[in-house]
Amino acid sequence: MGDSAASTPGGQDGPPDGEAAPLSLLHASVHSQLRHRFVTGKFMPGSTLSTRGIAQELGVSQTPVREALGRLAAEGAVEIRSKRRIVVPAMTPDRLSDLLRCRELLEPEAAVAAMPYIDAATRRKLEQHDDAMEAALASGDVNGYMESNYHFHFTMYRAQPRRTLTQLIETLWLQFGPFMRVVYGRYGTANLADQHELALAALRDRDPEALGRAITADIRDGMSLIGAGDFRGAPTHEARRSAGS
Repeated sequence: MGDSAASTPGGQDGPPDGEAAPLSLLHASVHSQLRHRFVTGKFMPGSTLSTRGIAQELGVSQTPVREALGRLAAEGAVEIRSKRRIVVPAMTPDRLSDLLRCRELLEPEAAVAAMPYIDAATRRKLEQHDDAMEAALASGDVNGYMESNYHFHFTMYRAQPRRTLTQLIETLWLQFGPFMRVVYGRYGTANLADQHELALAALRDRDPEALGRAITADIRDGMSLIGAGDFRGAPTHEARRSAGS
């Protein structure tokens, strides 16, 4: 799928009228797809990303992939060390502590801000995501757990109108998701408590303090799985494959 801009008749640079919008949509779509892969842990810390491999997988040229990775670098999800070397940053204890603190500050606030906007239909969606998470917990389905956990949280956070708050949380998840995928993949998810049930109960009861506590506990629960060894080691064969190499 080509996306390079050619000169139009008359010497004007850029795509002809009618092509700019589809091109813009293509670039936005590639960025959105890659963002989702980061927040749900499809890329592993320490892995090197191949723009060619990702482009082939998505069925696009390398140009929108490079642009998307450039934007993701500005958001802290990747490090561009050279034209051919784009790396998912390794996690360190200090970086993890910083990300967790920011999540604990922002996500309970977003959840409480969302409470007045969550109607019965939105609550049913949250319950469906929670059911999917419970099924993933029972079966040890790490990918399913990451997906349903993401959809639960952001269905809630996006219900409130403060777009900047949601965007800040998404940026934290971009950096956090790859590491948590490693942790859940290493230790499983069967021993995690389902704080989402408490969050749903708080939403039904219109209890903002209980909702904030549930979201904070949910953020902290996964951290109880982490050991010192989780900050060391090279990416696995699975990680290299997921990087599009």
